[in-house]
Amino acid sequence: MASLTSDPPVHRSRRASRNRAASFAFVASIPVSLLAASSAPTPLFPIYQDRWGLSALDVTVVFSAYSLALLLSLLTTGALSDRLGRRPVLAGALIVEAGSMALLAAADGAVLLTAARVVQGVATGAATGAAGAALLDLGDPGRPGRSALANTLAPVSGMAAGVLVSTLLVHLAPAPTTTVYVLLAVLFTAQAVGVTATTETGRRHAGALRSLRPRLSPPPAVRRALSTAGPGIVAVWALGGFYSSLGPALVRMAAPEAPQAAGGMVFFALSASAALTVGAVRRAEPFTLEVCGCLAVPLAALLTLTGLHHTGLLAVYAGAALAGIAFGAVTQGALRTVLASLEERDRTASLASYYVLSYSSMSVPAIAAGAATQHYGLRSTAHVYAVAAALLAVAAAAALAAARRSARPSDHHPR
Repeated sequence: MASLTSDPPVHRSRRASRNRAASFAFVASIPVSLLAASSAPTPLFPIYQDRWGLSALDVTVVFSAYSLALLLSLLTTGALSDRLGRRPVLAGALIVEAGSMALLAAADGAVLLTAARVVQGVATGAATGAAGAALLDLGDPGRPGRSALANTLAPVSGMAAGVLVSTLLVHLAPAPTTTVYVLLAVLFTAQAVGVTATTETGRRHAGALRSLRPRLSPPPAVRRALSTAGPGIVAVWALGGFYSSLGPALVRMAAPEAPQAAGGMVFFALSASAALTVGAVRRAEPFTLEVCGCLAVPLAALLTLTGLHHTGLLAVYAGAALAGIAFGAVTQGALRTVLASLEERDRTASLASYYVLSYSSMSVPAIAAGAATQHYGLRSTAHVYAVAAALLAVAAAAALAAARRSARPSDHHPR
């Protein structure tokens, strides 16, 4: 009689498959929300500058406090979900993220704003590693590139959405520096509750406290992939940090008469074009993506610098959009290379290594640029920054081509 009331194995299998697909979609929404929250302050920086008299250095410190805290979080909590499970880490991180939104809404100066961004960075780092690993766990074996696509597409689409919504609220909401954070706090609280209903793919193991010791231990294949793709990753993420932190100031310099919203939307141009690129080139070869993306960086830098001298706002936006194309192509190619043929035990460490390199490339140069503006001005700093990113990208393309040539002879050797 028991067999009459229990589901046949095929029904259980289908239900489990549907649950995993729904869990995949839900978990994929978490990085989108996290990165939307990370970029939401960008359109608000001009308001903060006018209200509190912040300098360019102050803005880059506030921006980079988030990235540096995220780095520390990745280094310490990167393997935590391997010990506690994906769901507990995600739920806890999302609650802390909601708390950071409350702090941002209550900020009345640079100190509290920076503190809130530190809390946000810690929560985002913990959630990013766990969500990325969960997406790999929940991926469909019949669609092997889907997890890498989600891990690449979610951040850039989130950043684009955060800038766009925040910019709209600046014009439509009665309290723009509060409303966007309240909405995000509600969203993160709802996600924290919802994640408890997703499929748990991790297993609880002893040693959770021991796993918090800062370390990076990617497998040798990932270290080789990062060493080859590293210069390109550094170049495009450094450009992302430049446009995110100093983009509004560049817009003011290129077009002083432009509306305030134009400053925040320059980073939207970058992140939106990056998201479109990731979706459009998902079937292209990783090597081609990385090389073409690197070669687009010099032209993006040239367009931006031209906008500061002659052609104005249109060239700055075109440079940002082209930088986004480069960003999307390089990150898609590099992440697919890093994640290729990973064993389950290597997933979180490999993702953490990739994100540590990415976010350090985004934050450290931005801090240096903010400090340089105090001594050399924004125009000179922008020139040096753009030229350095362009040269690094060209060197990265050359290194990738050399690595490809050196690997070809072995392809013909018998195994």
